[in-house]
Amino acid sequence: MSEAVEKLLEQLEREAYVADPAIATSLHLAKELRKPLLVEGHAGVGKTEIAKVLARMLDTDLIRLQCYEGLDTSTALYEWNYPRQLLHIRMQEGATEAQIFSEQFLLKRPLLQAIAHSGKAPVLLIDEIDRSDEEFEAFLLEVLSDFQVTVPELGTIAARERPHVILTSNRSRELSDALRRRCLYLWIDYPPLSKELAIVRRKVPGASEELAAQIVALIQQLRHAKLAKVPGVSETLDWAAALVSLHASRLSREIVDETLGCVLKDEGDLRRVRIELDAGRLAV
Repeated sequence: MSEAVEKLLEQLEREAYVADPAIATSLHLAKELRKPLLVEGHAGVGKTEIAKVLARMLDTDLIRLQCYEGLDTSTALYEWNYPRQLLHIRMQEGATEAQIFSEQFLLKRPLLQAIAHSGKAPVLLIDEIDRSDEEFEAFLLEVLSDFQVTVPELGTIAARERPHVILTSNRSRELSDALRRRCLYLWIDYPPLSKELAIVRRKVPGASEELAAQIVALIQQLRHAKLAKVPGVSETLDWAAALVSLHASRLSREIVDETLGCVLKDEGDLRRVRIELDAGRLAV
């Protein structure tokens, strides 16, 4: 492991992000090569948090584009402030087109915010890219290639400094080979018991050693229980925080029953887990 990667691991540790050499190496290369980093993995394993931590480490702005089905280029790039333009026209007789379509009336959305950003290069988080459609993905390829956009009324706007780009995906659909080729790639799996325990200790310091160990052990069992919605690390942390707020020092069958809704988000999963607990196939 290189000295730079070791240093990055230490920085991540200071930011309370429990990482490993693969994560630190991917972040280091993305920073040095200024290539987008595509982070895939199960829901709730800390993909989005990587971008937040990177922005804190670089002491720069985090700009987030949350993707969803039907996301279009204007929502992601820019829109004109039509109500303000109309008001200006009413108040300023003889207003010219150049005045109306000027930067003061331009609403910069996340992609343009990142490109037109002044000062330190920001971190651009394109979250859950797999939820957008293929047309938007094709448009994004253009932006990631050149980091410049053309606003017909204003001309071409190019980035003074290329933003640091993190894309996340839960793999709800397959992304194109073209997008993958433009990115470095990182897969984040569910953590092993020792790493997840370290995350709980770091993020929920109020949990006793016994409680933290019991929570993680049960979560690890649940991930092998063929559930419809497998709990991620975020559910582990939610459960630990909830149990601390209830002043629990250890798990009991009663408190597990009462708080399973922190972990399981599907009625069928709740029924199945309670049956497994009753049968002794899941240990508390």
